[in-house]
Amino acid sequence: MAHIISVVNQKGGVGKTTTTLNLAAYLADAGKFVLLVDLDPQANATSGLGLNHKELSAGVYEGIVGSHALDKLIHKTDHEGLMVLPATQALAGAAVELVNADEREHFLRKMLLPVRNDYDYIFIDNPPSLGMLTLNGLVAADSVLIPVQAEYYALEGLSQLLNTVNLVRDNIKPSLELMGAVITMYDARTKLSKEVLEELYRFFPDKIFRSVIPRSVRLAEAPSFGKTILGYDPSSKGAKAYGRLAREFMLREEGAL
Repeated sequence: MAHIISVVNQKGGVGKTTTTLNLAAYLADAGKFVLLVDLDPQANATSGLGLNHKELSAGVYEGIVGSHALDKLIHKTDHEGLMVLPATQALAGAAVELVNADEREHFLRKMLLPVRNDYDYIFIDNPPSLGMLTLNGLVAADSVLIPVQAEYYALEGLSQLLNTVNLVRDNIKPSLELMGAVITMYDARTKLSKEVLEELYRFFPDKIFRSVIPRSVRLAEAPSFGKTILGYDPSSKGAKAYGRLAREFMLREEGAL
């Protein structure tokens, strides 16, 4: 049964989608079967894997409301072993439609049940908010992964996010675990990045991935070409960082760390 990981941070521009895309790609490259679920109406993960969300007739929204069979909504990507359940423009209205629905927090969890045995990992790329879609992303998950930008306001809102995770754990999903945080956009030349890193180690003493993602122009460029960094520039420092993160991730999964 797949390990479902929800990648969450309500603050935008922290490398959330970049981390989801590239970690998923490197795990697939290591021989794992991975599904990426794009739960963000902005559809950045969808376009980052080479799909034009404006041209898609259906995606995760249709899966959530049950109008389409899930296997008809999942697309192949350029990476063998990596599939994507894309976001379309219709997803923007889903949060409003779900507000008055029965068991509104469980739609995504129920949608994914038929494919849980088909993958090793399912990654959910959540919108940069703590609304109904993100709540569905948390309830559907086994673990939460939080990308945190190495900048001054990095910790602002982190307590709110952790409170939300704890509320979900206490009231809906007791088994939900905090996998940890990944430091993104790290610049070793600046004192500020080092201070944020130190503060995060205090904040998450046992939950920080040691593989730090550097600030990188190549990482920023790759999605505009519809590629992960593995497909765009596998020799870049950003690619090597995500390769290290994937290896650390697998070691943690195996209990070796």
